[in-house]
Amino acid sequence: MSPASRTPRIDDPDGPEGPLDPSGMRAQYRTAGLVEEDLATDPYGQFARWFAEAAASGLDEPNAMVVSTADAAGRPSSRTVLLKAFDERGFVFFTNYGSRKGLEIASNPFVSALFPWHPIARQIIVAGQAERVAPEETAAYFRSRPHGSQVGALTSAQSTVVASRAEIDAAYAELAARYPEGTEVPVPTEWGGIRVVPESVEFWQGRENRLHDRLRYVRAGEGWRVERLSP
Repeated sequence: MSPASRTPRIDDPDGPEGPLDPSGMRAQYRTAGLVEEDLATDPYGQFARWFAEAAASGLDEPNAMVVSTADAAGRPSSRTVLLKAFDERGFVFFTNYGSRKGLEIASNPFVSALFPWHPIARQIIVAGQAERVAPEETAAYFRSRPHGSQVGALTSAQSTVVASRAEIDAAYAELAARYPEGTEVPVPTEWGGIRVVPESVEFWQGRENRLHDRLRYVRAGEGWRVERLSP
């Protein structure tokens, strides 16, 4: 049986009933539960299990995660990034350090990362502190990227205001001519990896009647304790 049985109200936005009404959209999750006895001993092992299952399900970009940051005044912002590595040290993505998220992390390292795997009625929520990865780790990943993506990273002053798309395209064309396919593109000095070091990791499994399973690993000294949250 599919993870969710959806019965949304669908209206014609131009019809007599008016625009689509989100209050009528409901999904009944019909998935197996998540119990403490089935968990891995740490959140990284449990993440590896669910990540593999999400990928095997055919889910589009299971490594996409919504990273939320806040500035020094506590004003939040969110965006989707791609997970590029994970191990017992944390969860890694790459960005321009001068971007909005990069600057906010520099002033306030507390972040949240959400994996929203809606088609399989699962979510993973990572809360912790962000830190830059070592330069050699950044360089190794940068060299693994397609040539066009390397040039793109060098082109973009991420999050800054530009006059037009033409300006972006012209800057890319100039750098692509300077560093043609087969040549080494320099690693941008203000671009690199961010590792989210978790203080807690919640595994959310959708269940019927909104009585979802929520099991959260919380750091406890050198290990982890698991607590169940009310749905």
